[in-house]
Amino acid sequence: MTENLTILASEIIHSLKLSCQMPDVIKKIASQHIVAQKAQEMGIAATPEELQQAGDDLRLAKKLVKAKDTWEWLEKHQISVNGFEKLIRQDVLEKKLAQHLFSQQVEKFFYERQLDYAAAAIYQVILEDRDLALELFYALEEGEISFPEIARLYIPEPEKRRAYGYQGLKHRKDLRPEIASAVFAASPPVVLKPITTSQGTHIILVEEVIQPQLDDNLQRKIIAELFNDWLEQEIQYLNITTHFDFDDSNVQKTYERLLNHA
Repeated sequence: MTENLTILASEIIHSLKLSCQMPDVIKKIASQHIVAQKAQEMGIAATPEELQQAGDDLRLAKKLVKAKDTWEWLEKHQISVNGFEKLIRQDVLEKKLAQHLFSQQVEKFFYERQLDYAAAAIYQVILEDRDLALELFYALEEGEISFPEIARLYIPEPEKRRAYGYQGLKHRKDLRPEIASAVFAASPPVVLKPITTSQGTHIILVEEVIQPQLDDNLQRKIIAELFNDWLEQEIQYLNITTHFDFDDSNVQKTYERLLNHA
């Protein structure tokens, strides 16, 4: 039998508190206030064309092909048509503000930190026994065994074993310092001499080192990083207080009654 359940806004807020999500929600709200105020100060606004494009991009990202799909998505997320417009307007303002504030700083920022944006395609096997790792390394050098064979023999996790220990593209920040320095100093393709860390002894095949290019994608990424850092600093300057126009002690009592009868 289907039963009706009405959930109050006060209960939703109380649930956010209990799940420890309230700080993130408050931070997001504070960010929206900062963006709106700064955009107004700088005369930055969203044009109808930009709103239309942002709406199309969002629908594409969410795979909302038909109008029916969009309405169902809005209903699922409790968003009105007016709320949807506010959502995409906020997105447009954030991107335009970020571009306005930091587009001129991207090139300097990139060249100062160029090494951080290099990436390496690596394979890795971690062993507990360093002597065994050295033995396998020298066997690799002599051509007595291949890296895929080592991966098949010594990687216990099935998924990693099937991928022969492939780690994907890694940046310096993704790797331990002692590993990063060896990986990015290598001339691939090459297997590095085993490196011992607190995890064990690493046998690493460096397949490729990709030098960064300041293309459009990386420019957008750097602008987003600079913008997020700026927002974090701006939030630190705010003295944030919260006010709820309901007494959530009643909500607390309701939850306690439900728990006691569960």
